[in-house]
Amino acid sequence: MHVVLPDGTHLDLPDGATGHDAALAIGPGLAKAAVAVRVGGEVRDLARPLADGEEIAIVTGKSGDDHLYVMRHSAAHVLAEAVMTLFPGTRFGFGPPIADGFYYDFELDQPLTEDDFPAIEAEMQRIAKAKAPFERTVMSIPDARAFFAEREQPYKVDQVEELGRQGESDVSLYREREFIDLCRGPHVHDTGRIGHVRLLSVAGAYWRGTEANPMLTRVYATAFPTKADLDEHLERLEAARARDHRRVGRDLGIFHFDEAGPGFPFFLPRGMIVVNEIQSALRSELDAMGYQEIRTPTLLSDELWKQSGHFEHYKDNMYFTEVDGQGFAVKPMNCPGACLVFRSTRRSYRELPLRLAEFGHVHRHELSGVLHGLFRVRAFTQDDAHVFCRMDQVQTEVRSILDLTERFYARFGFRDVAMFLSTRPAKATGTPAMWDQAEEALRLALGDREYGMKEGDGAFYGPKIDIQVTDSMGRSWQLGTCQLDFYMPERFGLGYTTADDTEERPVIIHRAITGSLERFLGILLEDTGGDLPFWLAPEQVRVIPVSDRHAVYSDEVCATLRESGLRAEVDTRGETMGRRIRDGELGKVPYLLIVGDREVETRTASVRARHGGQEGDVPLTGLAEALRAGAPTA
Repeated sequence: MHVVLPDGTHLDLPDGATGHDAALAIGPGLAKAAVAVRVGGEVRDLARPLADGEEIAIVTGKSGDDHLYVMRHSAAHVLAEAVMTLFPGTRFGFGPPIADGFYYDFELDQPLTEDDFPAIEAEMQRIAKAKAPFERTVMSIPDARAFFAEREQPYKVDQVEELGRQGESDVSLYREREFIDLCRGPHVHDTGRIGHVRLLSVAGAYWRGTEANPMLTRVYATAFPTKADLDEHLERLEAARARDHRRVGRDLGIFHFDEAGPGFPFFLPRGMIVVNEIQSALRSELDAMGYQEIRTPTLLSDELWKQSGHFEHYKDNMYFTEVDGQGFAVKPMNCPGACLVFRSTRRSYRELPLRLAEFGHVHRHELSGVLHGLFRVRAFTQDDAHVFCRMDQVQTEVRSILDLTERFYARFGFRDVAMFLSTRPAKATGTPAMWDQAEEALRLALGDREYGMKEGDGAFYGPKIDIQVTDSMGRSWQLGTCQLDFYMPERFGLGYTTADDTEERPVIIHRAITGSLERFLGILLEDTGGDLPFWLAPEQVRVIPVSDRHAVYSDEVCATLRESGLRAEVDTRGETMGRRIRDGELGKVPYLLIVGDREVETRTASVRARHGGQEGDVPLTGLAEALRAGAPTA
């Protein structure tokens, strides 16, 4: 038989040859460095046989993500073995690699905390030094079920039964030393190749993500090939912790969560200033582009959600109630309401494209275990818009949306923008022909822009362009989206009168720039560490009188700045001036104005700028203009 190498050449091998045999045939050095083999789109163990004609690539320590995936997958098994050794009787669940690391879920008879990490890491090092090989075996579904039932591992039994329901007849198991786990693989050759491991945190996680199931203990960890790589990653994590938006939001008085409403954020006065500034910045863009703003009800008949298709696809994430004997649902999305606005009057082709914008407050039920600050909440505001247009207007409209998105992100300092075309998912409404037409329209609208593909990741009603940004710490975030929809106009019977007085269906472009204002704000707080640009800072200027006798003039300075439209406060606390200056710096206030005898006499203010720009004594007359002129722009 033969296999095809990445450069297109054929490698002849004996029947039944494995990935290791292929690496050895290419060269002994490669066989020594090999970790796994990529066969088409799947990474496999080196010990598994290859088939005639398969396209393969040998995975080594230089193979980037493939190597990290295999290494971390193997480290997860070593973690599970270490926990089982230290905590006999532990029941174990899932243990997959994830972005930047891996985790494993356990059910234990006693609490496991971060205080246990040193002992677990020491046990993992002992297992690694043993260099025990990972050995793959195959069992039938009945035998595997009996195997794990005998060992009192109910979550593995559940996994085996689920695979059986999915039509599998056999499953693979991996052994290192005495530890055996249900697993598809692949794994490194032996435990000595799991790299440098660090346990990171403990969290709770429902089995299979369902609240009705038991709560397990999830241990997060990471692994890297070298200690230098691990140390660099840990430094990034420490920087991220310092910028955690939950911490920054609390310290700066931006938002708050209360046990009376888990997952429902409370925005404090300073937070509302920031939110309103973001909305104002977007509104000014939309006004210039001919958008019209609407507001639709929060509570709508559940029949409407059945008509739109959301009930079928999202009912588990919706909130329902009853009014006067009729079923209602709290809206999880704004699009059905926008359709009703379009349908509220007779429409002509002259009105198209009709651009309807809405800062809609939506609610979605999220499991308590996945709630995470402003990143995962149960109520949020979408900066939504629905563009109703003709098919020949789609490309122009989508291009203008993409231009707006890039322009708006740049205002906040996000200039590393990536776009992805998401195509038809497994659960999709509409005909294949409709989807093909919609996907082609978006491809043409993207034009010369670089973009990636997300096969099968479209919305249930149409394909979309997803837009990501990279923050100051190199992390990628999904923000905007632009979705093309031929389905909902049909479901709602939407139409417009053409030039020849016939009725046609419009196309809907669903688009959001920030995605949700809450999540966008959380990302912005982490990107900046709360050091927001001058125009967005909730407190732009803080006046600090040196002593009580300077309070009257300080109030005058503050009033002058406020009259000029700046957000200014006076700090008259009884703390020392040094402490008040320090608090202003910790509060990320762009400008601190020191007022003492000299400033009162000369009617000036001594300016301390957080980021350079205007500094020194500045006359009160023209002070606001000088501060604006000296403030850095995004």
